[in-house]
Amino acid sequence: MFKKMFGKKSVEEQLVAPLNGKVVPLDEVDDPVFSQRMMGDGVAIEPTDGKVVSPISGEIVQIFPTNHAVGVKTKSGVEVLVHIGLETVAMEGEGFEGHVKQGDKVEAGDHLITFDPDLVKEKAKSTITPVIITNFDDIVENFEPSYSDAASAGQTNIATLQTK
Repeated sequence: MFKKMFGKKSVEEQLVAPLNGKVVPLDEVDDPVFSQRMMGDGVAIEPTDGKVVSPISGEIVQIFPTNHAVGVKTKSGVEVLVHIGLETVAMEGEGFEGHVKQGDKVEAGDHLITFDPDLVKEKAKSTITPVIITNFDDIVENFEPSYSDAASAGQTNIATLQTK
């Protein structure tokens, strides 16, 4: 009743794979910040290459100076973080190239970042890439991840969510 009175409606959002690779549960990420969902809930991808695309349409709300992570916010308010690899911030941007800036509008599948997977494997803990809804508890009513052994960047649905 409250939502109807003030015009706020629940919205269904689809997340597509931001990378080519294997989509796995966050439980498989060897980092408690992600596996224990301290930053929010989502999935992770074991990438097969270094091209990162937007998992959802919206606005770039954050691109880290090191280009190892990017945040996108949808019109409905869902905030999605793509964090390339584990402990990649220590690489200080080496091997990462950003293709967007804060404030840019993007569509699902638009190219965001390019990175060197071999260099990440050499210099960081892992290439596994968490895809996190950072405001999960505030906005998500229902979340259905879709795991895949061979997701295609910008095409394969990796999760469906319903906002509150």
